[in-house]
Amino acid sequence: MANRRDFIKKTALGTIGVSTVFSCKEVTKEEQNAVASTTNSTPNKPLIISTWKHGFPANEAAWKTLNEGGTGIDAVEAGVRIPEGDPKERSVGYGGLPDREGKVTLDACIMDHNSNCGSVAFLQGIKHPISVARKVMEDTPHVMLTGEGALQFALSKGFKEENLLTPESEKDWKKWLEKSKYKPVINIENHDTISMLAIDNNGNISGACTTSGAAWKMHGRVGDSPIIGAGLFLDNEVGAAAATGLGEAVIRTAGSAMVVEQMRMGKSPAEACKIIVERIYEKHKNHRDMEYLQVGFIAINKQGEYGGYSLRSGFDFAVCDTEKGNRMEDAQFKMTWDAQ
Repeated sequence: MANRRDFIKKTALGTIGVSTVFSCKEVTKEEQNAVASTTNSTPNKPLIISTWKHGFPANEAAWKTLNEGGTGIDAVEAGVRIPEGDPKERSVGYGGLPDREGKVTLDACIMDHNSNCGSVAFLQGIKHPISVARKVMEDTPHVMLTGEGALQFALSKGFKEENLLTPESEKDWKKWLEKSKYKPVINIENHDTISMLAIDNNGNISGACTTSGAAWKMHGRVGDSPIIGAGLFLDNEVGAAAATGLGEAVIRTAGSAMVVEQMRMGKSPAEACKIIVERIYEKHKNHRDMEYLQVGFIAINKQGEYGGYSLRSGFDFAVCDTEKGNRMEDAQFKMTWDAQ
């Protein structure tokens, strides 16, 4: 998986004909290393931040959408659709590793600056669950649809049902069946759920989160990613936060909502993420999940500051702004993988 550890090389994005013209250039590895890893101290918009290295090309798509006059909600949807549609990304959408029955099941949610939100959980056969979640937000009186109901809704909206289990993922599943032992694999290959937060050119905040969930999970399992307040939460007057890692731990602590509440009380995004990660640690330090527990958060506030923090080492996130372009940053962390 060495290619996952290399920064993606792409061309810089173009500019647009709007009142404020902005661009998001790629920065070099040396420039990335010079960037502070936790908090940007200069208020800054537009701004996009997303989890893991697959957030890098996702940021590019989101930034392009803003450049073309799209809103923040347009941008986060367009951004996370990139890893959703990439069969090489084994934890998001098409090509995601399946559950123990060999089924690829997807979870996603989306939220706009007016606190409108939509979510789908345990969705099968639809490549872009984030777009279905947006339809739930815009076209129904509900927040969440699940399972067969979510699928029927998607089909009624013109989405195409297709097989999401690629030959590579099917091969891995059949190898897993030889021992059939369940143990979450999170952070080992430096990727997981993609969560994205954005401040658009008007200063409005949006967010999205999408995943194929934990590999080899029980059929029907739903993690934190589609749950507003756990995997994603925002308040346009304060800021936004999103999670990655073991969903059960995030759900138990309403993680993203708690990060936003810490920012409401005056904490910086990085400080807020750290406080909630440490709270999760205290709740789980004697828990059976502690052996493989990894949780990370990203956050932005209304002033355009951002931050990230994780329980264990290895979590990185992609940031795109006008000042420093699109780059990867390493989150600070509480402990390494060999520490308990």
